[in-house]
Amino acid sequence: MKRSILSILLSLLISGAVLAQVAVNSDGSLPDNSAMLDVKSTTKGFLPPRMTTAQRNLIGTPAAGLTIFNTSKNGNETYNGTFWVSNTHYIGESYGGGIVFYVYDNGQHGLIAAPDDQSAGIRWFGGSLTNTRARADGVGAGLKNTAIILSNQGPVDGAAFAATMCNELSVTFGGVTYGDWYLPSKYELNLLYLQKAVVGGFTTGYYWSSTEFSASNAWDQYFFNGSQGNYGKGDTDHVRAIRAF
Repeated sequence: MKRSILSILLSLLISGAVLAQVAVNSDGSLPDNSAMLDVKSTTKGFLPPRMTTAQRNLIGTPAAGLTIFNTSKNGNETYNGTFWVSNTHYIGESYGGGIVFYVYDNGQHGLIAAPDDQSAGIRWFGGSLTNTRARADGVGAGLKNTAIILSNQGPVDGAAFAATMCNELSVTFGGVTYGDWYLPSKYELNLLYLQKAVVGGFTTGYYWSSTEFSASNAWDQYFFNGSQGNYGKGDTDHVRAIRAF
């Protein structure tokens, strides 16, 4: 007779505070082939359930939102009701419409670069040399800067510029269309430069960041040696869009 996972855990606690790591059906019962599961125990505390991909697939009808730690992959996966989705990501991974080039929170969050340049040479501004105040820097700052630039420069002369090239980008990957791209901040652009060989498709020219320097200049980076400088907003640099996850 099958026992509920609760009764199993209670019996283990009573027998010596030993907690087991097992996979269970969505209703809390053990699968018929539970003997094949890699059961581990510890007296130092509870560890997340961990299994191989084959063992994961033995779960008959997993509940949407069920998370397992998989020994055959780097990280863990969540079942979304249709298929298993990885919760952790790594630099160089094809994910979210591009290539992951920065991760934090143990790979749960990070930045993705578009697979190709959006322009081989386009100006930073939209026709008006003004203080946009798009001067934020750091991870995530490019998204705010891009919105500020678009608000300040969008109506000026109607021609495309660096921020519009990123904002208007749309990439479909795995049946999902991603449209939340932006021009990287000065700091994000440098993170991208550090992984340029992993991401690929870059030239050795200059790339715009979204971080403004003054009314007439903005920060860019030379992808030959990584040097950063501020140049005229009317100069034409390359553009590579990024997005966060």
